[in-house]
Amino acid sequence: MRYGFWAPVFGGWLRNVEDERMEASWDYMSGLVRRAEQIGYDLTLVAELNMNDTKGRDAPALDAWSTAAALAAVTETIELMIAVRPNFHQPALFAKQSSNIDQISGGRLALNVVSSWWADEARQYGLQFDEHDNRYARTSEWLQVVEGLWTEPRFTFEGKYYRTEQAINEPKPVRKPVIYAGGESEAAKTMITAQCDAYVMHGDAPHVIRDKIADMRARRERAGKPPMTYGMAAYAIVRDSEREAQREVERITDMKGTPPPGFDNFEQWLSGTQLERELKIQEYSVTNRGLRPRLIGTPEQIREKIVEFEDAGLDLLLLQMSPQAEEMERFSAQVIQPQTAPAELQPAQ
Repeated sequence: MRYGFWAPVFGGWLRNVEDERMEASWDYMSGLVRRAEQIGYDLTLVAELNMNDTKGRDAPALDAWSTAAALAAVTETIELMIAVRPNFHQPALFAKQSSNIDQISGGRLALNVVSSWWADEARQYGLQFDEHDNRYARTSEWLQVVEGLWTEPRFTFEGKYYRTEQAINEPKPVRKPVIYAGGESEAAKTMITAQCDAYVMHGDAPHVIRDKIADMRARRERAGKPPMTYGMAAYAIVRDSEREAQREVERITDMKGTPPPGFDNFEQWLSGTQLERELKIQEYSVTNRGLRPRLIGTPEQIREKIVEFEDAGLDLLLLQMSPQAEEMERFSAQVIQPQTAPAELQPAQ
């Protein structure tokens, strides 16, 4: 299993907890990511939203791509999976920008391609917002342009949404960045099967993840494509006892009778998606269905659960924790690389 984590661009992941002691700032972000690559984390996912859908739209939110460039310069080994929404980026210019960031990182850039869901954000920023299936059609063209400029000396393209004419992009990436994407609609799966390298999923139980992976594997085989990488979002709570872990679940899911500031954004997201399973409102407290995988309990219980996900075909966990610095240290020490205390010296005979 590879271990990744969501970078705290929104100042936390809990909608019912106002202050998680993890501010949306470059100082906190850079320190966290540099420490993460020292203690066993393989990847960080930097989400892209110009407004904060976790803490409320007026709360601070770090820009994904300027943050990515800065992280590329101050880290050494960690893979930088940066979210990108095609309707917010002209593809030829983005190909140039992303190539440069990959050069800065020494070939550690990856993309998480997200076909936008937040209509109000696009309207506020004066950008095009397409209907559901059209968003994936746009994404498909966008990826063709970006990859063409990453790989060809000159690239010409004429499509419904984009065009280029003998466009040049030098220097190119050190290597073609890995393309991650997620989605549960037929339009999303068709696009991902044809054009992406990895499929990322919201959190769920091992048997559900097993079925999703089996479906995507079959689609890739029918398309004559190589195997994909499979990742899943999950919120982790590691404690010394089950009871302690459950008390933490109760704390973070308590809505205290009043909907938090971001609740209206959540309802808008639900209205614009085509999910395979009903998303329960009580799961609102943690983003990306993070509690469904049940990475909650003692270190031994969590390691057993991770084995179940590995058996289901999962390659990557994209973890959320709170407060992040402290909880990532705990997860690393007790789950990723548990330390065994040295045996006591035996008395001399």
